[in-house]
Amino acid sequence: MRISDIQRCEVRPGRLVEWTYSPATVAAATALPPDPRPPAYIQESHIRTARSVRDDGLFVPTWIGTAFDLPGRADLDALEEALRGWTLRHETLRSGFRWAGEDMHRFTLDEGDVTLRREVVGDFSDADTLVRYLQDRFDVAADALGWPNLIYAAVVRDDSTSVYLAFDHTNVDAYSLYRIPDEIHELYLAGTTGRSTAGTRVGSYVDFCEQERANADDIDGTHAIVARWREFIGRCGGKLPDFPVDLGVRPGDPLPTQKLLREPLVDADAAAAFEAYCRPYGGSMVGVLAATSLLVHQLGGQPVYRTVVPFHTRVKSAWSDSVGWYVGGAPIEVPTTGDFDGALAAVRAELQANRSLARIPLARVLRLLGADFRPTSPDMYSIVSYTDARLVPGSAHWTEQKAYGLIRVSYGDQVCAWITRLHEGLWFACRYPDTDVAYKNMRRYIEGLRDLVVSVPADRCHRAAEPTFS
Repeated sequence: MRISDIQRCEVRPGRLVEWTYSPATVAAATALPPDPRPPAYIQESHIRTARSVRDDGLFVPTWIGTAFDLPGRADLDALEEALRGWTLRHETLRSGFRWAGEDMHRFTLDEGDVTLRREVVGDFSDADTLVRYLQDRFDVAADALGWPNLIYAAVVRDDSTSVYLAFDHTNVDAYSLYRIPDEIHELYLAGTTGRSTAGTRVGSYVDFCEQERANADDIDGTHAIVARWREFIGRCGGKLPDFPVDLGVRPGDPLPTQKLLREPLVDADAAAAFEAYCRPYGGSMVGVLAATSLLVHQLGGQPVYRTVVPFHTRVKSAWSDSVGWYVGGAPIEVPTTGDFDGALAAVRAELQANRSLARIPLARVLRLLGADFRPTSPDMYSIVSYTDARLVPGSAHWTEQKAYGLIRVSYGDQVCAWITRLHEGLWFACRYPDTDVAYKNMRRYIEGLRDLVVSVPADRCHRAAEPTFS
């Protein structure tokens, strides 16, 4: 699934229909007692950050979502049932939070209290007008500080129907988005053909939050994981790492607007060759991080590349099909002055040594460190993320379905980059501060990454073909 903003996900004119939680569902939520299961640390951190930035006078939309096509003019009754059935499958989507002073408390609706309200918004003949409407609507309906914080929409045409789902990030991660097109397709086809679907229950992210938080709360400031983070943050100058190139952003500047770069990186053959080259060291994720370490030295001159690597936390099979925000982070430090093979070995060693740190939520660690990490940006740190999405159910059909993972690009002073392995090759997307300097350096980074991915396996083949003499 290609990551994009809504401006570049092939939006086409048609009749717009929306689904939100019904007034009866919202009223039922208002009357609910607290759910004793707490928010995950990552959920709480996200919401507190949104409130902090909002209190500073800036509205920063942070929703994410998915877009995909159904063939022909959709049966809206069947689509509505598919959307409701999918929503009921994932408990986090009917759960939210209320403030009690400075504390957050969860509430969770019973399945029987969840109904959707359908509204025909109207006909749009201009794609740009539709894009602006959808973005503005999703900004309000999927707001981190509101509830409900999700919305579903369809743009209906005679030849196809485009489906859009947008959520506050507390509900979903990238892998959750990847699974949506296939799940909705399955439920929709069952509704239109009369066949039943396999009623496999999935694990609840709300239950996961409770378990993860209990484990995290068992550690204190003397734990080895906390000590490792303390040392890492100290070597980052007392803060979490930026993307170590000039982005044209100075300390104390207002939070800048961001832009999105997204494009194919290499084709399937080049992606496969790069994977084969990197496999002895752990695969393409190691290769991408190794390449990045060399490139940021070329662009910024730093002798060490420090970053936080995102890892999924779906450690039990019960969570594998579950919708939620199953992400932790582990710090790595890689010398930047060697060759590519040396960087591969260094990244592999760092990941092997530090991956276990992702088991404890970073927000818990920061609380134990006692430092003032009051967030002024929606991103705590910069990331370079790699995902192989080819095994996701339905991924072979994403191109014909015009399936996209959507991110809202608004404000931020960090770089967040995602490299995704698709059946067609590697896809690159990143958010970056909207400055001339940042644009030039990110373009240099992309081109350098593309060149390394292609040239490193080719160099090996060239060396292997050279004659040897005795």
